[in-house]
Amino acid sequence: MAELGFPKDSRLQTSADYKAVFENAGYKVSCRYFLMLAKNNNMARGRLGMVIAKKNVAKAVHRNRIKRLIRYSFRHAAQQLSGLDIIVLARRDADSLGNTKVMHKLNSLWADLQSKAARQLAAVDQQGRSFND
Repeated sequence: MAELGFPKDSRLQTSADYKAVFENAGYKVSCRYFLMLAKNNNMARGRLGMVIAKKNVAKAVHRNRIKRLIRYSFRHAAQQLSGLDIIVLARRDADSLGNTKVMHKLNSLWADLQSKAARQLAAVDQQGRSFND
């Protein structure tokens, strides 16, 4: 169970961390309810930040539920998302979804993000090999 914790080194903590992702997002995946921005970091583990605006999710209880579900799904997908700094933004009406639908949306977005990162990594690796050959 300890491997599913959410320690400080798994979080974006400072405004500089958030700013770096917002300004240099190499990957973007979205659905009607969530937007994920990500960039490569040079660390062994992925880091998560969340922006759940009161403008989009009015009640604190709903914002907290969404954040809890995002953290939970991130912990389960963290193995595939290592080396990425990720920000999850909730869009309008995200609070209208039930827990099961939120988890389904998040899991599909994690998978999309992981595949985009893997494709770009493979392309960079392929370019490196072609130059070195």
